[in-house]
Amino acid sequence: MEYFVTANGTTLHVSDSEKGEKSLLFLHGYLETLYIWEDFRELIPESFRFISLDLPGHGLSGSHPTSNDMSFVADVLADLMNKKSLKDVAVIGHSMGGYIGQMCIKKYPEIFTSLIHFNSNPFADSPLKKESRLKEIEVIENGKLMTLAQLSIPNMYAKGNLRRLDFKVQETIEICETHDPFGISASLRGLMSREDNVEFLKSTKTPILFVFGDSDNFMDIESANNILSLIPNAKGVIIPSTGHNSFIEEPEKSAQALIDFISQK
Repeated sequence: MEYFVTANGTTLHVSDSEKGEKSLLFLHGYLETLYIWEDFRELIPESFRFISLDLPGHGLSGSHPTSNDMSFVADVLADLMNKKSLKDVAVIGHSMGGYIGQMCIKKYPEIFTSLIHFNSNPFADSPLKKESRLKEIEVIENGKLMTLAQLSIPNMYAKGNLRRLDFKVQETIEICETHDPFGISASLRGLMSREDNVEFLKSTKTPILFVFGDSDNFMDIESANNILSLIPNAKGVIIPSTGHNSFIEEPEKSAQALIDFISQK
């Protein structure tokens, strides 16, 4: 079911199966909403409680007035889990959602006990990336959010999958109409301010999985392998013929990687 709840002072739009022995919290990426997981959830056994939400600054959820930084969002999610009396929660984060997931297991290891990244990384923004995000903020605050979405969202997919998944590309672009532009700007500021988490992830006892696409326009295979060498305690899976949206492009393989990892924990 879908509902609205206030957590840490922020209104959240949540989807929750409300049943299952093990709780899975799904965090979408930048410019996405909880609906990005709609098809994927059909592949997750009913023994798992499936929870997703519009992250602060996105969709129908509220936003911090200036910066949806990783620590603020982790506080919101921890409060949500406490309100639902949930512990031993596995966090599944896509791209930006993975960055937030890292802060969740860092600040609240008693709640969030494993982390699965889909097409994400442990690094802080480079100076060049921060400059790019500032330009995005300027575009968005000048009323061009939909133009930005139309240009950027197709790049999330491997070229070979664009025709087959054009309906999903268009659906994700259209749903950007629900975003508050200033909430998206606050999310970009949050992304810019995040810290490097390589050393933390190397030292944590929390089980970690990275799922990569072999045709990701934002992170090539060499970069993926570098992450796995830097964090040897993490498990890694590379999904062939997928880009930055592996769980949409090859949902069955992605779901199996997730289920296998959680079952082994």
